[in-house]
Amino acid sequence: MGIDKKSSTWANIKDMVFDGGSNMSDEMVLSQLGVDKKTMEGIEEAAKQQAMEDIKVKVKFLNHSNNEDPKHKHLDDSGMDLRANLPDGKITIGVGKIRLVPTGLHFELPESMEIQVRPRSGLAAKNGITVLNTPGTVDRGYTGEIKIILINLGEKDFIVNHGDRVAQAVVSPVISGRWCKIIKVDNISKAERGDGGFGSTGIS
Repeated sequence: MGIDKKSSTWANIKDMVFDGGSNMSDEMVLSQLGVDKKTMEGIEEAAKQQAMEDIKVKVKFLNHSNNEDPKHKHLDDSGMDLRANLPDGKITIGVGKIRLVPTGLHFELPESMEIQVRPRSGLAAKNGITVLNTPGTVDRGYTGEIKIILINLGEKDFIVNHGDRVAQAVVSPVISGRWCKIIKVDNISKAERGDGGFGSTGIS
């Protein structure tokens, strides 16, 4: 990463070192400060990383299971795996049946945030196991245990063992009742689409 010569900080440094001289190279300025270019770039990178940490949404949680803590496996992943908390056994979900699977996790969400509980694509594709109320909504005001409503749409019984990854949690911004005002009116504006719905635009 190069030095941002347009930044006000860099301009102030050059003013202090060379009384505002514009012909002084970056390397000469850094030499006067006793700092090489690589060190300066490292300082800038550290400042950038700290700035990113400061603006991250902070989500607190409790883990009352002995499973590993939820986390984003990759930096660009949307969801965190939710694991079954079944220390005393397992759950069998019969074909067409619904079971409630505990996780042992409790979340404390910041304002204007929710958790969406979504299926895992692998379970759905290979076994027909999905979250019945997908996406399940965990409101900010709920701090109880997260439990997953699973349904078996497959062709054979499915066994959930302790520690199995059964769903994923996505932290998402939402306009809650605190910031949304619902207004009853006699008429609403007509849009170009109007009341066309339920596949009115076709499939091709």
